[in-house]
Amino acid sequence: MLSAAVRLATEAGQVLASDTPVDVIDAPTELGNPMDLARPEQMTAALNAIKHREVSLARRETELAEREAILSAAEEAIDAELAKLEQAEQSLRDTISLAASAAEDDLGQLTAVYANMKPKQAAALFEQMDATFAAGFLARMASDSAARIMAGMTPEKAYEISVELAGRNADIPTE
Repeated sequence: MLSAAVRLATEAGQVLASDTPVDVIDAPTELGNPMDLARPEQMTAALNAIKHREVSLARRETELAEREAILSAAEEAIDAELAKLEQAEQSLRDTISLAASAAEDDLGQLTAVYANMKPKQAAALFEQMDATFAAGFLARMASDSAARIMAGMTPEKAYEISVELAGRNADIPTE
C-alpha cells in the first residue's frame, strides 16, 4: 500500500508538471518536494490533475482521429485525380501517336505519288515548292527517282534544294 502511494506521489508530480490546470498548480506543494498524498486535499488535487490530463488526451486523440480521416479522404481524392491525369496523359499519347502515324502515312503516300509521276511533270511542281518543303519529299524518295526529278529542274532550284538537303542534319548534335 505504501509502495503504491509512493509511486503515485512521484508519478503524479510528473503529470502535474506536464499539463496541470491553474487551480491544481495552486495546491500547497513546494517545488522539488512530492505531494503528501496522505492528505486528502492533495490527493484530490492529484486525482483532478490526472482526470484533467485524461480528458485532454481523449480530446487530442479525437482531434488526431479526425485529422487522420481528413488526410485519408484527401489522399483518396488525390489518388483518384492522379489516376484521371494518368489516363488523360495516356489518351493524349495515343492521339498524338495516331496523328503522327496518319501524318507519316500521308507524307509517304504523297512522296510515292511524286516519285511515280513523270520526272518532267514532278520537276515542274517541285520548281514551285519552297526548297525546304521540296527537299523533304526528295529525301524520302529513292535516289534514282529524286535524281530524275532534279534533272528536270532549273539549275538554280536544283542547287537550292541540294543545299537544303545537305544542311538538313547540320544542326543535330554529334555528342
